[in-house]
Amino acid sequence: MDQERKITCYIAASLDGYIATKDDSLDWLFKVEMEGDAGYAEYMETIDTVVMGRRTYDWIMEMEKGKAPYPDKKCYVFSKSKSGQEGHVIFTNEGVASFVQRERALPGKDIWVVGGSALLHDFLKEKLIDEFIISVAPTLIGQGIPLFQELDFELEFTLKTVRQSGQFAQLHLIRK
Repeated sequence: MDQERKITCYIAASLDGYIATKDDSLDWLFKVEMEGDAGYAEYMETIDTVVMGRRTYDWIMEMEKGKAPYPDKKCYVFSKSKSGQEGHVIFTNEGVASFVQRERALPGKDIWVVGGSALLHDFLKEKLIDEFIISVAPTLIGQGIPLFQELDFELEFTLKTVRQSGQFAQLHLIRK
């Protein structure tokens, strides 16, 4: 039997746990020295499906001047106000539990929860994140969009590896 597809989150955060400023800026992140691509290309080989929230999708579309993200991957955008398909991007308001159950039943590689914080929170509430790869930047931004929203339960992970890429410390965590 094939191995079940994992739900993973590969993401960068500030030292104080934010993924962006309140106005969605990542300028602080791009100022940090990095060697190579921090394993990004290698990671991308392990996935064939990406999921993101609508706010993350809109930010990517703005930054990429209308070019749809991840054209070589199946791409889902969770949205309360939009549905249907545009190019290879599928908009959905399906619950994350039923989405994961359906996608895990299909053959394929792992599934990447790109962001943002609210969608990641929905996956965590359902205990659906199997792995994290978090690149921590040595920058305090003071306030912004937190990587993790408040939960009312504990969820344990095991530290698999820690590696350095320039000034980033990259943590690879697997759910217990």
